[in-house]
Parts: sequence; C-alpha cells; structure tokens
Amino acid sequence: MLANISNWLDERFGWRTVWETIFRRKIPKVNWLYTLGSATLFVAVLQAVTGILLTLYYVPSPDQAYASVQFITYELPAGWFIRGLHHYGASAMVILAVLHMLRVIFYGAYKFPREMTWITGVLLLLIVIGFGFTGYLLPWDQKAFWATTVGTQIAGTAPGIGDFILRVMRGGQELSEVTLARFFGVHVWVLPALLFSLIGVHLYLIIRLGISAPPKKGLDKGENHE
Repeated sequence: MLANISNWLDERFGWRTVWETIFRRKIPKVNWLYTLGSATLFVAVLQAVTGILLTLYYVPSPDQAYASVQFITYELPAGWFIRGLHHYGASAMVILAVLHMLRVIFYGAYKFPREMTWITGVLLLLIVIGFGFTGYLLPWDQKAFWATTVGTQIAGTAPGIGDFILRVMRGGQELSEVTLARFFGVHVWVLPALLFSLIGVHLYLIIRLGISAPPKKGLDKGENHE
C-alpha cells in the first residue's frame, strides 16, 4: 500500500527526482570546513523558530517592551532558555556566516561558475548583520537605546544622503516609539522574507552547480621544488 501511495505521489509531484537531485547527488571529497554553510542554515532555522516564539509575548511598545522581555526571561516557563537560544544564536549566526565566507575565499569557491552563489552569500551576510542591528534595540533598555543611537548616527554621517538615512532608520530625528516599531517590523517581517528568499536561491545554485572541491596541493608527495 505504501508503495502504491509513493508511486501515486511520484507521478504527480516527481518527488523521487527531487530527492535524488538534492540528497543523492555526487559531491567531491571534502573536509569539516564545508559544514559551516549547513551549520549557518541550522542556526538560521533555530533563530526563526525561537523568534516566532518570542513574538508571542514580546510587546513592541516603549511602555511595555522592556517589561515584556523581563517577563519572558524571568517568569515565562522556559522563556529564559528560548531567549538565550535566540540571543546567543544571533552571535553564532554572524560568526558562522563570516567563517563560511572566509572558507569560500581561501578555497577560491567564488570563481566561475559560482559567482552568483558568492554574490547571494555576500547579500545573506549583510542581512544577518541587519538582523543583529535591528534586534539589538528590541529589549529597549539603556544599552540598546544608546547603542542604536550611536549606530544610526554613524549611518547618518554618509556624505549627501546621511541625514535621509538617519531619518528613515529612526523615523525622525530622535529615537522614539516609531523607531522601535520600525526596527521590530524590519526584524520580524522584512529581513526574514529577504533571508529565506535568498537562502532558497543560494541553495538552488549550490544544487545546480555543485560545491567546489578543495584546492589541490601544487606539488605531489615526493616531488622536490627548488
């Protein structure tokens, strides 16, 4: 019976072809450095899950944001654990993404025909940094407030368009409830949509083009070079 169901689904969705293309494709012999991309993806999914759980109790309002974070951390059952995963996962995702990019650079995996894979990876790193910046303000404590004040002020020093960027980021000249609402919206809606859309493109390119093999040593064993 299971075989009949499997065949019925395969005739309509072609899932066997998809399975073989994704999970049974041939890959070169690699080392542990090639797991950095998968580790980053795992943390990204973890961030999405814990972030959704946090939004069930977080209130993006200057009057209640800090109190809601305190409630999650100290009163909600397992809230400290979920917030801890999200908090430290943010740092882990940045570190893993940077290490993954360094591996790509050192191994020359950005060269033809994988230039677009590299470009989407760079864009993903920028989005990850954006997550860290927008999420830092959400606890709405003194550290978050003044750190965001400095960060947005730095962005506002860009020649010509600095003042425009500053007003767009803050929703005005100063940090306010508009800033908090804007950062929250970008953090939970705009950036996740961009992130998982680009992850889809990135994974498609990896599956289509494959992964690059580690660079070979220039000299064979036993060969002398003077």
